[in-house]
Amino acid sequence: MTTTTAIDAVMEAASGPHFSGLHLDTGFLSSPRSPSSSLIAESIKQPFVIGVSGGTASGKTTVCDMIIQQLHDHRVVLVNQDSFYRGLSAEESERVHEYNFDHPDAFDTEQMLECIEKLKKGNSVHLPIYDFKNHRRCSESFRQVNASDVIILEGILVFHDQRVRDLMNMKIFVDTDADVRLARRIRRDTVERGRDVNSVLEQYAKFVKPAFDDFVLPSKKYADVIIPRGGDNHVAIDLIVQHIHTKLGQHDLCKIYPNIYVIQSTFQVVEHGLGHLPFTEMQVVTPTGSVYSGVDFCKKLCGVSIVRSGESMENALRACCKGIKIGKILIHRDGDNGKQLIYEKLPTDISERHVLLLDPVLATGNSANQAIELLIQKGVPESHIIFLNLVSAPEGIHCVSKRFPSVKIVTSEIDVALNEEYRVIPGLGEFGDRYFGTDD
Repeated sequence: MTTTTAIDAVMEAASGPHFSGLHLDTGFLSSPRSPSSSLIAESIKQPFVIGVSGGTASGKTTVCDMIIQQLHDHRVVLVNQDSFYRGLSAEESERVHEYNFDHPDAFDTEQMLECIEKLKKGNSVHLPIYDFKNHRRCSESFRQVNASDVIILEGILVFHDQRVRDLMNMKIFVDTDADVRLARRIRRDTVERGRDVNSVLEQYAKFVKPAFDDFVLPSKKYADVIIPRGGDNHVAIDLIVQHIHTKLGQHDLCKIYPNIYVIQSTFQVVEHGLGHLPFTEMQVVTPTGSVYSGVDFCKKLCGVSIVRSGESMENALRACCKGIKIGKILIHRDGDNGKQLIYEKLPTDISERHVLLLDPVLATGNSANQAIELLIQKGVPESHIIFLNLVSAPEGIHCVSKRFPSVKIVTSEIDVALNEEYRVIPGLGEFGDRYFGTDD
């Protein structure tokens, strides 16, 4: 073994993050999804959209009411999928007992999509009112719904269409025993909808149960949270409400992109980024003989700084990870479109490592995209890249997250926008010049 190789081996052994008992728990987060719009103006005030599904009479409305009661300090609107039943024609009305109201085609999904999209943009909408006794919509009346902080979309098939699912920030499935659901349906349809028991049982056996098996139950796999026993499960509902409160306190872009993490301290960006690394639980014995339980992070780790501003974050990374290998990428930027790669020097085994990409300012996102693209070409999986920066512009977050949705972005501040010179405002000015003292 040469002297250089021996030194590298010693440095590599010491390059892991310091032993820590802190690990970031990212439970309750939904799988990554595409944003509903690319326009930044439309993401200024994004409501939190919750989908609640489950079998007929499973307790979905009860769960929704309990969530609304606990979110009393926020504006919440409930949208029922039942409002979007298609009105029956004269011929269908004559043979209503042969009509399947539990099939996806029974709903006007296009109109429901249009209403939810308008509400997400902050517009008021008119929801149709369906008459369950006459099986048609009330032509002269409607329900006006205004823009809100939280939108709850409730119905048996709200998870069936992917376009509807993509509008949701949280998906809840209410799971209740089939016998309980049947008893509730009989009581509801006879009392509230003027039907007799025999017709309810016939409809259940002919349409409701087969539709549940074919459409509703398979959609359970899309749920982020499954609530057994419906409204009787107070613990689950309390946890859901706590999560919603947390999400409502986040920046609106965090509601669109689940890979964005805003840390309200510039001193914790690197530490928070390390919290997203794979880890194993372990114990160490201190010199005093005490046993300390914590976690050990992955050893295959490196930093990559985007020259030159990214070099200002290297000391913070080395303070957490002694002897860590740090690669360099130099990209020439000229306005908004410039992204020419000038120089790169990366560890030869970077494809086997998790990468902390360093750049203090995320402006247009073009340089970041070029750097991430280079790392992927070198064999680094997209999900193994964590982009650390101090200040971000909404335009840059949109640009990076749309192209690389599996790359985690950790920042301490999301500023207002970019100016005509593609600088973040209010921002920090030219970060590299200010840090290295080369500004005029």
